[in-house]
Amino acid sequence: AGAETLKRAVQLDVASRFQESLVCYQEGIDLLLQAMKATTDEAKKHRYQQKISEYLTRAEEIKEHIKKQDSKYHKQIRIEENATGFGYEKLFHEYLTENVSEVWVEDPYIRQVHQASRYLLYNFLRFCEMLVKGPCKVKTIHLLTSYDEGSGRSQQMSALEEIKQSLRNYGVTLNINFSSSIHDREIRFDNGWMIKIGRGLDYFKKPKGLFSIGYCDFDLRPCRETTVDVILTKHTKK
Repeated sequence: AGAETLKRAVQLDVASRFQESLVCYQEGIDLLLQAMKATTDEAKKHRYQQKISEYLTRAEEIKEHIKKQDSKYHKQIRIEENATGFGYEKLFHEYLTENVSEVWVEDPYIRQVHQASRYLLYNFLRFCEMLVKGPCKVKTIHLLTSYDEGSGRSQQMSALEEIKQSLRNYGVTLNINFSSSIHDREIRFDNGWMIKIGRGLDYFKKPKGLFSIGYCDFDLRPCRETTVDVILTKHTKK
């Protein structure tokens, strides 16, 4: 197990995916330490010590490299009007690393099932489904949104409660909070990545019909024009 984890660490290191590689290096080193303690073979112990020393050195180098970057990473993605291929899996997969366990979603419009041409609660459900499928091991999702106005509030509460109960079946806790002053839309992962989408999760156009291509597969759904800002922060706001 240690060898496989360290092999993965080296692959991620070579690919310049330093945050992920550091986690794998640390896990692999721990496994090697356990193996070294368990063996009575002095030759094996010596080999373990050599490997542990090598990987520790590389892990420390990566830590320093990440510090020097000072978390000033910023990438902007422009989604053009009617563009396709921007389903949630495609957009978020790069940042949902295996060590992600907690997610924060701030969007004032996670409310009506049908609002003009928008399916906002369904979009949030799709987003949750993506998190459940992995490769991350999400245990907690925090949603901050605003209350629906008028008669739509009971439908909003009922839908969110159903999503909450369904996620519980997969070992995921959904914490829901409401704010009347929330305006910004952003999604944060506890590995330091923050994604700010101009339209929040609602950047898809209404499907032409219940049985039209793109209704189920968001990669095939035309988008509305928006901008996505991807930022790496040292400390994820909680």
